[in-house]
Amino acid sequence: MTAASPLAARVEVLPAEGEFSTTARFTVDPAETVLPGHYPGFPIFPGVCLVECTHQGAVATAPDGAKGAALAAVESARFTGPVFPGDRVDVAMTWKRTPAGDWQCRARLGTARGPAASVRLRYTPRPGEGAAA
Repeated sequence: MTAASPLAARVEVLPAEGEFSTTARFTVDPAETVLPGHYPGFPIFPGVCLVECTHQGAVATAPDGAKGAALAAVESARFTGPVFPGDRVDVAMTWKRTPAGDWQCRARLGTARGPAASVRLRYTPRPGEGAAA
């Protein structure tokens, strides 16, 4: 199955900071297709796209036990600052195993102006994949 994404550009994965601490970044191209309809005349990168940046970064940097896990929930998303065309969004992620055996990815997103969002995603290992803690 092919995945759909509102993002035209790809999220860039950065070297891991540790087994459960990963980073990624995304530069908002002024030509991103989501911008013209989101606040016409005053383009702001939509919050759902920040969640998607987090998800793409999480999938690309998941720790060994979480690789292949499926997104089960967006547990929370809080948008704290605007993201504009041309901004570079830095995504700092930490991973932890939940008592239920799922994986939780907590992310802080920011631009040169400061914090932009905090996002918490939950991933469920697929049967036969990532079951070991």
